[in-house]
Amino acid sequence: MKFKWILLVVLAIAAPIGSLFFGAASLSVQDITVCLVEQCSSVVSESIFWDIRFPRVMVGFLVGSALAISGATLQNVTRNSLADPYLFGVVSGAGFGASIASLLFANETFLAAPIPPEVKPFLLPMFAFTGSLLAVLLVRSIASSSLGGRIEHMLLAGIAVSFMLSALTHFLLFIGDPYATNQVIFWLMGSLSRVDTAYMWGLLGIVMICTVVLILLGPRLDALLLGDESAQTLGVNVQQLRMLCLIVCALLTAVVVAYCGGIGFVGLMIPHIVRRWFGVTSRRLMLGCVLLGGIFMVWVDVIARAAVPNQEIPIGIITSAIGSVFFLLAMRKT
Repeated sequence: MKFKWILLVVLAIAAPIGSLFFGAASLSVQDITVCLVEQCSSVVSESIFWDIRFPRVMVGFLVGSALAISGATLQNVTRNSLADPYLFGVVSGAGFGASIASLLFANETFLAAPIPPEVKPFLLPMFAFTGSLLAVLLVRSIASSSLGGRIEHMLLAGIAVSFMLSALTHFLLFIGDPYATNQVIFWLMGSLSRVDTAYMWGLLGIVMICTVVLILLGPRLDALLLGDESAQTLGVNVQQLRMLCLIVCALLTAVVVAYCGGIGFVGLMIPHIVRRWFGVTSRRLMLGCVLLGGIFMVWVDVIARAAVPNQEIPIGIITSAIGSVFFLLAMRKT
């Protein structure tokens, strides 16, 4: 077990460093090495490395970590190994909110007053979080009222809400401005091309806070795996804990979708692999998901940038292709 953790930590350090050598801009191994250990040899190299490539690699790692721990948390609180932010409706809700911000606020002539410049950067994440929170509330409401209150049925409610919010998003794209619509369509497929240094630091703070919260809640999440009645016997407020975890997952997913679009199935695949390697204990699961999720997303982004010359494949296409096969294999064992 100790060797596995050491190996995972080494890979988590090596993966971002190794991925820095891949990119559309031609930076030699020497240029990148100099930028890492000293000062870049030229202003152009410094701009490419520190303003574009380094933030993108770090954001890729954080995005993978955020989606992986969200999936692990959803699987624990629903006791369903197939739960995932994408299937649970959280990604569709965040995408719906972000689409409203992108399309309806793209033309400020329809607004009563212009949007203040200092507010604009926060519109997308605020709407994305609102949409994801709406999805969570809808799933909870449907599961508790229409499905007999059984927590095992929350995934079914999540799939239904996901389709409903996706339909509303497609309607917005249909009636929206063509130019803005094209941008949103590509964005919804998932991409790290829009990230910058400010977003990297913001995402780092949110992922760290949410990870610490979930690790502190680890023993309660472990009790929840025994069943609601057993958890209540151990002194756990089940409804309060479940709602808090769902809000944390909504926050993590929203900040990812707000800038990187819909990236599915990462939260389904990574927790399964981590459980097989390190066991089902929540604290080990969260730490393993942070590291393995980051490694996975960093190299998926490398494939997206390098697979087709002079073009970039949306990340969501790659993760969905891998995740759909993984989902079918997981269903066979469930």
